[in-house]
Amino acid sequence: MTYKRVIVTERGGPETLKAVECDLRPPSAGEVRVRVRAAPVSSPDVSSRYGRTPFAPKVPFVPGYAVIGVVDALGEGVTGASVGDRVAALITYGGYAEVAYLKEKELIPVPGTVDAGEAATLILNYIVAYQILHRSARVQAGDKVLIIGASGGVGTAFLQLGRVAGLTMYGTASPAKHGVLLEHGATPIDYHTRDFVDVIRQAEPDGLDAVFDGMGGDYYGRGFSLLRRGGVLVGYGNPLSIRRMLRMFGQMFLYNLLPNGRSAKYYGTGASRLDRRPFLEDWAALFRLLEEGRIKPVITARFPILEAARANELLESGRVIGNVVLVAPET
Repeated sequence: MTYKRVIVTERGGPETLKAVECDLRPPSAGEVRVRVRAAPVSSPDVSSRYGRTPFAPKVPFVPGYAVIGVVDALGEGVTGASVGDRVAALITYGGYAEVAYLKEKELIPVPGTVDAGEAATLILNYIVAYQILHRSARVQAGDKVLIIGASGGVGTAFLQLGRVAGLTMYGTASPAKHGVLLEHGATPIDYHTRDFVDVIRQAEPDGLDAVFDGMGGDYYGRGFSLLRRGGVLVGYGNPLSIRRMLRMFGQMFLYNLLPNGRSAKYYGTGASRLDRRPFLEDWAALFRLLEEGRIKPVITARFPILEAARANELLESGRVIGNVVLVAPET
């Protein structure tokens, strides 16, 4: 028996994504075999394909930072999962496939009541926003925050979770995407025609409680300048190269030495490999919010898994509001 997955054949654009056939093998000891039902298409997938990330994978590789699926076979020694379980995993690579082989320790329980495509967005984009809000920035109702890059997958997660948390929100986005910010109670700022620093200083002369920066570069320093005393800037964007990563961490270190009561942090999901407990708690909280209808992921388009090239092309077009998701035909 065989299954198909999508690989990056060489560095470059969406055209380098090709579907290939693979032998379906039994899971190894400690593994489960999962029939993939959905996988988000994310910015890290694109960065890895071009090699624009500090630790880019070698070509060929299978992109796909996260998956939602159903367990269909167990390897020797697996005791915490059963055939038929609905599970998810944050895996960094391997999601663009009809079948994924996952270690038992990677599994995240998924309620059977939630839509697979919507659930897939929670595993990466929403966990980033949720943990930045509640673990990095520790926001409180009434806090005033700026979301730099508010219309994408993580940005719209911030909008929905920020509304649940009772925040006053500002966000940068192009005019065509202002509608989603207004819908979620945020004040949009057109970064093409207005300097967001000037806009915020006029609107909030006492400064902001938090700034969330998914863009990096000079946005980091400009965002930091808008904080009140006690405020925090949290960056989470891909620094693109080792040199830029070191520069960012050096900048963050210097900001934290300044005697002004403001702080700068960087968030990455790599911590999930060191301590899964807070991640499992927060994914469970997100699934509850989804089940209760308090959040509803914005999904621009769904594509069959094997049409990942088309999905990536759309994501890179700049026209996407929210998320793009790959789904199995029966989903």
